[in-house]
Amino acid sequence: MKTKLIAAVLTGLFSSTSFAQDLSISLTNLSHGNHFTPVLVAAHATQQHMYQLGEAASSSLQAMAEGGDISYLSTDFQALAADLVSNPAAGLMAPGQTVQFEMTTRHDNNRLSIVAMILPTNDGFVGVDSLSIPKKRGRYEYFLNGYDAGTEVNDEIINGAGAPGAPGIPADPLGANGSNASGAAQSENNQGVHVHRGVLGDTDVNGGISDLDSRVHRWINPVARLIIEVK
Repeated sequence: MKTKLIAAVLTGLFSSTSFAQDLSISLTNLSHGNHFTPVLVAAHATQQHMYQLGEAASSSLQAMAEGGDISYLSTDFQALAADLVSNPAAGLMAPGQTVQFEMTTRHDNNRLSIVAMILPTNDGFVGVDSLSIPKKRGRYEYFLNGYDAGTEVNDEIINGAGAPGAPGIPADPLGANGSNASGAAQSENNQGVHVHRGVLGDTDVNGGISDLDSRVHRWINPVARLIIEVK
């Protein structure tokens, strides 16, 4: 009887940890002249999402996409018992920069989501939602697109705005922007989360339709490389 009891305890211990995974994750900013704001990484259950294409953005996603504030999404996913890594780069990620970090996921958190605002944009963000975490050991590579939260008109005007619902772009970390733009767009046709068109920009530093420089800030997808190593 004692032997059976010990065996049962050991079986329970191993079964509770056998599906936990140790991951080494690398994220690279592939853009020419755009920064990523602090990154949020969450390993979570299958039915959970940070965003869904074609669906309206949550207020938490809006705060991240318009101002780079990941605290609301972090709180949301903490409440869902997700495994989180917040701001692994300890600030902005510059063009070409790579951040590497370790992550241990619990057995039921088998999906990975990552988001960060793209600066300078109105409500653009780089992301992946509910990616199935590979179970076998190995190195897995993915390329991530830029998305539009659909919550703000892409006027491309830099005015320091970063609060949800406040039109405009907080800043250009490179300092390559112009000023006094009239606005690249006056309306938003798609108010669901969708693939970002990239910025339009112009080359007029003292006016024009955009405060963004088309020679610096424009991109085509993908904008990031994600590498997951399952140990």
